[in-house]
Amino acid sequence: MDEEKRNIKLLPRKTSVTLETCGRAEPDLSTRDVLALPAARDAKPFCSVSSNQRVTELFEIIEKLQGSRIDEQRCVFPPPLKTQLLKIGGEVPLVLPPKLGGYWLDPPLDKLVDMSPCTSPQHGLDPACYDILERDSDAKIYREFFGSLYHHTFIAVDASLGPLVLSVCLEGEAQRIRVILRMMECSLHGVFSLTLFHNVPSAVELAKRLCENVTVTRFEAVSYLKAPELIIAFDEHRVSSNFKFGILLQKEGQFTEEDILSNTEETQEFQEFLSILGETVQLQGFTGFRGGLDVSHGQTGDDAVVTSFQGRHIMFHVATKLPFTEGDPQQLQRKRHIGNDIVALVYQEGKTPFISDIISSHFLHCFLVVRKIRGEQDQRASGGYQVCVTARDDVPPFGPVLPDPPIFTDSSLLRQFLLTKLINAEITCYKAERFSRLELRTRSSLLEGLQNELSARSQCMLGDPSSMTLPSCDGLRGVSEGSGGFIENFKRAIRVRSHSFDTLCVPKKIGGIVSHRPKTAYAEKDDESEKNPDSTVPVVENSESADLENQQCSHEES
Repeated sequence: MDEEKRNIKLLPRKTSVTLETCGRAEPDLSTRDVLALPAARDAKPFCSVSSNQRVTELFEIIEKLQGSRIDEQRCVFPPPLKTQLLKIGGEVPLVLPPKLGGYWLDPPLDKLVDMSPCTSPQHGLDPACYDILERDSDAKIYREFFGSLYHHTFIAVDASLGPLVLSVCLEGEAQRIRVILRMMECSLHGVFSLTLFHNVPSAVELAKRLCENVTVTRFEAVSYLKAPELIIAFDEHRVSSNFKFGILLQKEGQFTEEDILSNTEETQEFQEFLSILGETVQLQGFTGFRGGLDVSHGQTGDDAVVTSFQGRHIMFHVATKLPFTEGDPQQLQRKRHIGNDIVALVYQEGKTPFISDIISSHFLHCFLVVRKIRGEQDQRASGGYQVCVTARDDVPPFGPVLPDPPIFTDSSLLRQFLLTKLINAEITCYKAERFSRLELRTRSSLLEGLQNELSARSQCMLGDPSSMTLPSCDGLRGVSEGSGGFIENFKRAIRVRSHSFDTLCVPKKIGGIVSHRPKTAYAEKDDESEKNPDSTVPVVENSESADLENQQCSHEES
């Protein structure tokens, strides 16, 4: 009875209902008032804003969200420097270090630069000191000392060191033995006098002479007739006479990556500088080293700048000559090539400093910045070119040394310096932590493939019925071409390692019948990519760059 009374008391209680229409609040209505309203089919909508306006507002919100994503990837120039640029010695520096550091500058920022080259003595301008570094000074030892002499090669798999490939050569006239031991981390080379041994030493004894950590007790002799070709391909996989560098144009007041990559017009000053570096050629039908550019369909522009220097072939990825995409602030068609270069050259028209990390890339580790010096009285007159170098902290210093002051008045001398500095910069950048890890992974994969193929081919030569017919293995052999540089070698190594041992060397034997796995679509794609490297060049943007770095843990990502 008490419960029924309680329910009766609750019935007349009103419930407040607030209806909002575009910022205007309706007065409170009771439940009965709401029920007394006209039927829904006769009622007019509470919102007076049209549906078209709502759609427009929705798209505005989406655009703001997408715009914030791009803004997150921008390199913001320090606000104080936008209004008042830092000046040292009365001149604006070519390069400024990033706010968080991580880069070194040469010459240092705190060093005053005298801008009067005509009255100041210059040091370090001797072209005889412009020596090009060797990528791998020991890479051609096998070709030089073993190629023309009778020698033996042995292979084994060490429990701790992994695959081992040992080459032994007897130099009869000198009464000594020359030995090369190839391991995953490095190759060791040594020469031993025969007087050190009572008898002819074994392969195990010679290997332990070079490396005490060798634990194998037996090596397998290689009897494959074309083994020297495969060994040379492995030893010289780091040696390449081809280089590619990016060239960026930075104009006055350009503080962001988007501004620099969006330049489309080439001034006469910039064209004169390009003519110092090399010659402009038509890409259509170009037969030289193309550096990943399209020479058949014009997808990477119409022309490019190329040159040859001391036996090296150089392709420049000039940003203004690469395709420009309307509506793409990041200009991925341009960054696809320049972002995959390891070293880039920045030419400044104006006095806006270049920030070392303004170009976001996992590959770019070094920048050479050049600015033309104007005459004091006649701004059109040239007082020479000023040069500055900046690189990441884990890149060691490299030559040639910048002159003091770092100013060049002779164009031919500037060309010699810049080309030598660019080549040495790329070779030195491979010592950086990121690249050294990738190189170790590349070498390990190639050595494993070499040891597997030498073993299988030797068994075939000895008449092993399970190895009478072997599929061709061109993955390692292609390394000697050297046309793709470090990145292409890395991708080749991944392909070699990803293939199973059966496909690479030894076919499966099922029920006494030798079975060969047919060529898969993936293998066909690899062959096509060798002919057209453009299709496999990774884009150095966010996730794809991170994926390439993660290949150290997952070799199947290529």
